[in-house]
Amino acid sequence: MSGLEVELRYRVLRPPYLYRWAVLLSVVVLAIAAMVSVFTSAEGTPTPAPPPATAPAAAPATAAASADLVRGTARTGKFVALTFDDGPDPVYTPQILDALTRAGAVATFCMIGANVTRHPELVRAVLARGMRLCDHTVSHDEDLGKRTEQRVTAEIAGCWSDLQVAAGADVPVPYFRAPGGSWTDLIRDVAARQGMKALSWSVDSRDWTLPGAAQIVTTVQRTVQPGAVVLLHDGGGKRAQTVEALDQLLPWLVAQGYQFDFPA
Repeated sequence: MSGLEVELRYRVLRPPYLYRWAVLLSVVVLAIAAMVSVFTSAEGTPTPAPPPATAPAAAPATAAASADLVRGTARTGKFVALTFDDGPDPVYTPQILDALTRAGAVATFCMIGANVTRHPELVRAVLARGMRLCDHTVSHDEDLGKRTEQRVTAEIAGCWSDLQVAAGADVPVPYFRAPGGSWTDLIRDVAARQGMKALSWSVDSRDWTLPGAAQIVTTVQRTVQPGAVVLLHDGGGKRAQTVEALDQLLPWLVAQGYQFDFPA
């Protein structure tokens, strides 16, 4: 074959070879695309990133904390529970104890830790008369519900400790009463953790407004009923009106057939 013939043949065959390479390249590209498609199908649609985990639900309150506030007496029937807040006071607490003893009555004293440390002998006197103790915080902070858990715990546990020290022995403190009756879930939960029931009231004598002994008597007489828990005060101010009112109320309650009990 001459050189010219070879050159002509090369020119004739060149386009088909280029075409074949192009076809081969296309096949390879399609094969790769198919493999990617199969792999994607096998793997499925990429799983979206999980949403941020929500904060865990708050732990349920303890049974004691979620229960209703104590507003009734331990026994059913014609019983009444007298409670005295904000003491002990060296002037009025002894007078109230004497009035209760004369009537054969029992009561619960909701004490402030700051007063307990000043007058530990009065804590012992209250216990010696057969009365019960109630934790009323260290400082009677009526904004306690706005404080941190650490502060709430310090106020409640601190008063409990003050009562133990003042009593000079391990003594039960079955109740806690929030200052001003301002309850929150946190306050009730902390009290429950300390082993105390949340003590409220069903009759407010309003003696803290100093309305006069006669008005204190009238308020209680109009609102008392079997199972009532009555709010009175032996501290936090001048309580001569309360002492005078008790001298009338206690005989009246007995005449009405009431007996004296502790809160539930």
